[in-house]
Amino acid sequence: MSTPSETVPLSDPATRSLPQGRRYGMTIPFDGVALAEQKDWILELADLGYTDVWSSEANGADAFTPLALASAWAPSLRLGTAIVPAYTRGPALLAQSVASLADAAPGRFVFGIGTSSNVIVERWNGIPFDEPYRQVKDMVRFLRLAMSGQKMTGQFGNSEVAGFRLGIRPAQQPPILIAALREGMLRLAGTDGDGAIINWLSADDVSTVAPIVQAAGAGSVDSPTREVVARIFVAPTTDREAVLSLGRFAIAAYLTVPVYAAFHNWLGRGEQLAPMSKLWSEGDRQGALAAIPDSLVDELIISGSPEHCREQIGRYVANGVTTPALALLPFGYDQRKAIRDLAPR
Repeated sequence: MSTPSETVPLSDPATRSLPQGRRYGMTIPFDGVALAEQKDWILELADLGYTDVWSSEANGADAFTPLALASAWAPSLRLGTAIVPAYTRGPALLAQSVASLADAAPGRFVFGIGTSSNVIVERWNGIPFDEPYRQVKDMVRFLRLAMSGQKMTGQFGNSEVAGFRLGIRPAQQPPILIAALREGMLRLAGTDGDGAIINWLSADDVSTVAPIVQAAGAGSVDSPTREVVARIFVAPTTDREAVLSLGRFAIAAYLTVPVYAAFHNWLGRGEQLAPMSKLWSEGDRQGALAAIPDSLVDELIISGSPEHCREQIGRYVANGVTTPALALLPFGYDQRKAIRDLAPR
């Protein structure tokens, strides 16, 4: 595996400057590092010029704890969830979690919510993955009403709420972003949300999805421009064999899940992905991985030299992403060096 290029010293202002208003985020926590040991990593992100840290929630750390730690460690960073599933917490508990972090970091927290997938919701949490559009829409509505101080009674998604009033009133209500793949949810992100969170798509795909969000939000008086956060999967290494091998596994793990399969079919990749999907459903995992073309790995995972990676990240921004949120794929390189090499310049 080749060594990434030399980093610019932290004292160089070029590593800490972005065009005014431009955001540049990193996904936390970092793979293979205990949460208690990540303070120096988070502090360095702020020193390097990263503006945001974004958490996710699947089978590792929950979405809120890493952000709570980052809030105390690096008060300059904006905090975001990308994403919290709309099913796996009851409405009252979800409102408490969101309000608590918003109260701990006034004006610095952005809440991202989405359907997640049938794997996480049904198989891992035993919750029916029913009416995902309604579930997200209702939970967004519930959160906005709860944080305004209203006493809540009624049906919200799959939950019946009776007489709940949130006991924390954040000084500033956090923006709510909606994870979106296809048209219905993309429009919901623009109308009911303050923007969208997108992932597992190419820079060219952004040109398809981002305009739907912005068009849906164009009628808003307060903020007609919606934020579009993209989790961009990055492996800053020139070890081509590792990128293709591990990249195929990551792609198969996601794109065989029904919501992502439907998304890429909508994007026009149905024929390209059909051999992988067929072999995967038949239990031929190795055959399915081999059926993923190199070109698809290159479209969905940014790899190569740090300079090439930054150039490709720039393509996402040029096509409509307002906030790139880098997600380092653990493909064997030095992650600590990677966050320095990929720092905004």
